[in-house]
Amino acid sequence: MINPLYRLTKIALLVTAIVIVLGAYTRLTDAGLGCPDWPGCYGFLTVPTEATDVAKAQQAFPERPVEAHKAWNEMIHRYFAGSLGLLILGIFILSIKAKQSLVLPTILLITVCFQAILGMLTVTMNLQPVIVMGHLLGGFTTFSLLLLFALQLKRSIRPHWIPSLSVSVNRPLLKVLQLSVIVLALQIALGGWTASNYAAVACIELPICEDGWQQKFDLSQALSVPTGHADYEFGVFPYEARMTIHILHRLGAAVTTLLLMLLIWRLWAMRQAGNRQMALGLSLLLLLQVGLGVSNVLFQLPIAVAVAHNFVAACLLLNLLACTYICWQKWQVQIPGSDLATFNSSTASQGV
Repeated sequence: MINPLYRLTKIALLVTAIVIVLGAYTRLTDAGLGCPDWPGCYGFLTVPTEATDVAKAQQAFPERPVEAHKAWNEMIHRYFAGSLGLLILGIFILSIKAKQSLVLPTILLITVCFQAILGMLTVTMNLQPVIVMGHLLGGFTTFSLLLLFALQLKRSIRPHWIPSLSVSVNRPLLKVLQLSVIVLALQIALGGWTASNYAAVACIELPICEDGWQQKFDLSQALSVPTGHADYEFGVFPYEARMTIHILHRLGAAVTTLLLMLLIWRLWAMRQAGNRQMALGLSLLLLLQVGLGVSNVLFQLPIAVAVAHNFVAACLLLNLLACTYICWQKWQVQIPGSDLATFNSSTASQGV
């Protein structure tokens, strides 16, 4: 029963990746309100295309004329998100049958239900930035939880997997790993705040912003929650606030990059094959992410580049979480008297 559960979890990971990409594409094509109601579209289960259906839709939502391409972007995203919800429900049920720990499956089920609520609120509250950012973070959280559950299942299927890895771990490395996860998560949140407030093109020059940005910097307004607007599409903040949000995201990117470079150096310096594989994987993703970020500025936010920037951030987070998980489990193996250390010794003595 564990093997089917593991396969289902890997499928859910793939579907989550697709949902994250579709979510970014929907947002970047300004299709977040392509269907002004939820969960259907103009009162239909699919995008209205017949002339009579379009007429009914426009009568019901006169403020939102039907734009079929935007509506399809939104509905395809919803279809995949709904499929993901069913997959996670299946994971929860299979976990019960396989007698696995229900901690992560339960958290996953709660998270995906909360995501559905946020998806509804994104539409009904007309792209309120806090809701949009929360919805983005919920997608990344779902992706992360599925990865951790997949790793947990892999350890159940192959108990000797982590003990046999050529990975060296010490306490300072664990601390840098944990700090890196926190800082990267905060940077992703800043990216979500930048996107939800349409601040991605507020600064068009490198490395900080165009001349005179110091006089326009307004931290209090940039970190405030806009309220009282009927519609938040295309943003409601003035230029100064959007510019400040963008600058904060760039400064956060610099801090995150420096910290990850420190982590990569520590991993590489430990001279173990496993550590160096981790360092190479993180290096490639970090280099790609920085390049995509710079390209967003230089080329004025091309959709393909912006979607890739969002997705590579998710991949970087998952890679970092996998490294942290493996190193933490390896550290437990190294601690004398721990359950994992006892298991490792017993399996070694039996020649496993």
